[in-house]
Amino acid sequence: MMKLDSSTDTAPFVAMALVEIGEVGMITLGKAAMSSGMSNFVYVVYYNALGTFILLHYFVYNTYRSKGPVLTFSLLCRFFMLGVLGICLVQIFAITGIKYSSPTLASAMGNLIPGITFLLAVFFRMEKVAIRSRSSQAKILGTVVSIAGAFIVSLYKGPPLLGFSSPSNSNIQLPVSEYSNWALGGLLLTVTCFSSATWKIFQAAVLKEYPDKINLVFFSCFFGTIQCAVVSIIVERNPSAWKLQPGIQRTAVIYAAIVGTVIRSSIIAWCLQKKGPVFVALFKPLGTAIAVFMAVMFLGETPHLGSLIGAVVIAFGFYAVIWAQGKESNMTTGNVGSLESPNQKIPPLKNT
Repeated sequence: MMKLDSSTDTAPFVAMALVEIGEVGMITLGKAAMSSGMSNFVYVVYYNALGTFILLHYFVYNTYRSKGPVLTFSLLCRFFMLGVLGICLVQIFAITGIKYSSPTLASAMGNLIPGITFLLAVFFRMEKVAIRSRSSQAKILGTVVSIAGAFIVSLYKGPPLLGFSSPSNSNIQLPVSEYSNWALGGLLLTVTCFSSATWKIFQAAVLKEYPDKINLVFFSCFFGTIQCAVVSIIVERNPSAWKLQPGIQRTAVIYAAIVGTVIRSSIIAWCLQKKGPVFVALFKPLGTAIAVFMAVMFLGETPHLGSLIGAVVIAFGFYAVIWAQGKESNMTTGNVGSLESPNQKIPPLKNT
């Protein structure tokens, strides 16, 4: 389990940025593995199972090293629900939704997660909103702007920036018979977005009651892996599909287990506890900009005007939310200091 220095506010930012970069590599290798013939469902089960096996060592070490909070049946039920929301529903529904629609639609709809998370956080009083407060106004505006910027990157290509163009597939005409599948894919992706947002809210709430992140991450991944395995066995009944081939398939599973299950889950749990669900969800639009940047730098793709405009808009919205959270944190610190200062000025009682 990764240990991060929580004494600085830059650590969560750097950690979540690394998570998004790691997810880009995970998606790239996953697509390559599935293009080689690997089943989507088998891929999800194998990398979650391997990641859970790695987390088992940290769980055993943490159990014998220190006495954490007592595990109860109620907590295990909550870990089970975290597995349902954050692993089983999100990953199974996302893969099936992309199969019936397209990665472009999945990327665009995934940008709704920060907005849904923000609304849920306000509803459950994890985020305070005062319409007349500048920090609340900046938080709301920044969230909306970040989502808008991510939609620009996903849906608007624009002219190339380097003077030459590449083939465009932005205007895809679907046959009439495929519109029903496209609608089904969109519905599944919508469920994925709500499940991901709910998972962040629920995990942040569980962490307040049970702060042991190692145990929480292990049990949620353990239950999620079992749930994915049950669903995948029902859907994927071809025995030959469960044979893991050497090469790209094995590489993709190992990479996703380490980066996607172990590192990503640990960092997200740490950031949820330190900064809250809205901060974590806000990196989804930023991840879209990171994916475009890495495609240009490492894959040689041509940058387009839409990517540049969207990246600037995302950066502006992201900065607005970070500024608002920093100001609210300073106001809280100031209020605590003002409450403590009067007590320091009270003179001691004299004995008479």
